[in-house]
Amino acid sequence: MAHLVENMAYVGATPWHGLGNQLTRNQPLEVWAKQAGMNWQINESPIHYIAGEHERLGELKQYSESKVLYRSDTKEALSVVGNRYKVVQPEEILEFYRDLTHYAGFELETAGVLKGGRKLWALARTGQTGVLKGNDQSNAYVLLATACDGSMATTAQFTSIRVVCNNTLAIALHGQSAATVKVKHNTIFDADKVKRELGLSVSVWSQFMDEMKALSNRKVKDKEAEQFISTLFTDPATQASNQKAMNRVHELFNGHGRGSQLASSKGTAYGLLNAVTEFIDHERRAKNTDYRLDSAWFGLGASIKQNALENALALVA
Repeated sequence: MAHLVENMAYVGATPWHGLGNQLTRNQPLEVWAKQAGMNWQINESPIHYIAGEHERLGELKQYSESKVLYRSDTKEALSVVGNRYKVVQPEEILEFYRDLTHYAGFELETAGVLKGGRKLWALARTGQTGVLKGNDQSNAYVLLATACDGSMATTAQFTSIRVVCNNTLAIALHGQSAATVKVKHNTIFDADKVKRELGLSVSVWSQFMDEMKALSNRKVKDKEAEQFISTLFTDPATQASNQKAMNRVHELFNGHGRGSQLASSKGTAYGLLNAVTEFIDHERRAKNTDYRLDSAWFGLGASIKQNALENALALVA
């Protein structure tokens, strides 16, 4: 089966999805572009069709309401979009981090292409870190991703990665929008404006770590854990439950998950949250690792993790 990942690059330890070309640290963006498969452009072309009963005799006409996006290197079509659609180029995703890596201490850790070029991302560590009891460390990252197939807006968001297990979790704060900034494709992508809106300050991360500390101090009873997991994996419309997933998350929470025995996680709301994130990132059924990455960051898996975070925070509200 063909991989969704067109190409990818990373520095440091092998990332949780285990994919990519390893680079030495502090490589220029031009090297990143080549090794991550992002050294091409998204081109545009008008749509033409043949009007007539027979193709050879028909008249070649143009459809003016839409256009085709295609890769400059392979000439492969990526999608059909409206004329108001504003393209975000692969190089713009990497360029977003140029001043951040030069002057703000950020370090690119992974970048890549999904679905033949329809989805692109880059992930950089900010240098911020937090430690919960039991020496349970999480690091702060900024993820920038876009798609040209209508599946998502260009999105910049704070993301945490727990060191002991490489679980990823998009940061969302109650009453704040600064943890995530989305730019619709009918709007020109302004990198500087996105950075200003995102804040890129210690306040978002420190508030997130305060919430994680509260979760690590919140003990949960067996029935609470069962209800928490059941709610996440039960379809409210049909009441159908994914019993296999529920059982596995229970096992991860009850001592089988990486880091589940640490003081921060054992029997706590934080442990529940990490049981869910570990299941989504590392174990949830997928066609291959590429599909799991796409789901965990951008699809159904990301939605489940977001629901888990919101439900966990409700336990300490």
